[in-house]
Amino acid sequence: MMKLHTIKYTFMVLCAATMIVGCADDDTMETMAQATCSDGMMNGDETGVDCGGTDCQPCDEGMITPPDFSGTYAQVDFMGRPGIGTVLVIDEFKDFYNQARPANIQESYRQDFEDRLEGLHDVYAQLLGLNPEDVNYQPNILGDILNGADQDGFTNNPVTAEVLTSVLAQDVLEIAPDLPTTYFNPGSGAPNYEGAIGLTGRTLQDDVIDVSLILLFGGGDGARFNGQEVEGVGNFPRLVSDGVGFTANPTETFPYLGAPE
Repeated sequence: MMKLHTIKYTFMVLCAATMIVGCADDDTMETMAQATCSDGMMNGDETGVDCGGTDCQPCDEGMITPPDFSGTYAQVDFMGRPGIGTVLVIDEFKDFYNQARPANIQESYRQDFEDRLEGLHDVYAQLLGLNPEDVNYQPNILGDILNGADQDGFTNNPVTAEVLTSVLAQDVLEIAPDLPTTYFNPGSGAPNYEGAIGLTGRTLQDDVIDVSLILLFGGGDGARFNGQEVEGVGNFPRLVSDGVGFTANPTETFPYLGAPE
């Protein structure tokens, strides 16, 4: 008799426990399903963000829905290094350049970039009444950075027009994992720029347009064409800056826009 009672009660306890576990599992699953309807993501079988599907409210007009990636898309601009394509790609080739494969643009456009760079110096020479053969691209401040630091200073370690345009024609934003991220840090500055770092990435504070212009027209001290007066010639054009200063105050989180000033 004792054994029968014990077996009966044991069976009842097991049934009750099974029912409790079953309810707990059901509640958990339902709670998890409901939680996805307010997590700001499109997950589960939702058809929009926190809407549609089995458990969430229908996606009404105006609610966020997934982006539509159907159709045909085309690359319209590289802008890996802003200003490079704008200055060095002639108008007739801009569409071809912007639609090219990054792996091919250096080989295809390097010589065009060099010709354009020298041609721009010829134009400015003529405007100044000088012989174009006397006003050419001058090796710039990237000497140690592009050629290695075997010798200090641009004068002993020149960046030729061929070297510079080889780098710039590969119009992608490069990242150096083992160096500080910067578009250009002048280090000790002119004349030797000891400790300078360049083209290792880009920060929000980098004035990339000015840096690009300096590389093209700044010469060894970064200020060759800076509007200065040249004896017997007049004022050089100011080509090393767009004249726009950096006044923004970016934040450290997306979308990185600071408060209006």
